[in-house]
Amino acid sequence: MAKLEDWDPAGRTFDAVLAGQAWHWVDPVAGAAKSAAVLRPGGRLAVFWNAFGFPLALREAFGAAYRRALPGSPVGGIFARPAVDVYLSMCATAADGMRSAGGFGQPEQWRFEWERPYTRDEWLDVVPTFGGQSQLPASVLGAVLADMGTAIDAAGGGFTMSYTTVAATASRLAHS
Repeated sequence: MAKLEDWDPAGRTFDAVLAGQAWHWVDPVAGAAKSAAVLRPGGRLAVFWNAFGFPLALREAFGAAYRRALPGSPVGGIFARPAVDVYLSMCATAADGMRSAGGFGQPEQWRFEWERPYTRDEWLDVVPTFGGQSQLPASVLGAVLADMGTAIDAAGGGFTMSYTTVAATASRLAHS
């Protein structure tokens, strides 16, 4: 595995470069420049994130669960405000990187709202798959999941998550 910035495309070109939930790990200018170098004219770079929009009571309860399990960690603080604010900032940074790298037309930023219902068990099954959760000691993750389960039970055994998908995208200009 290699960082995009260091990846050797071995002379290949592509119609699209896509990154879902990952572009924040890429240098926005270097990654866009690498993408421009491997895209065919008219090819598209598109990066996107799905921001959680927890119901307020669960957002507060989930934040408290992380603060109890990981005192002093910034993880609990990510629930202090709507996640879409953070993702919109990352999206703007990606668009700025596309502008700075050159080789692209004017970047566009897209936003899509959608919802998905979760049962208690569905949510508790998906949480361990999120970035960083696999690095938590089993006892810490277990405590977080137990607290989340209690909060979901108190909310009626399930909830509907509002999502906002934010994307930055630009098309590769024709080669000069």
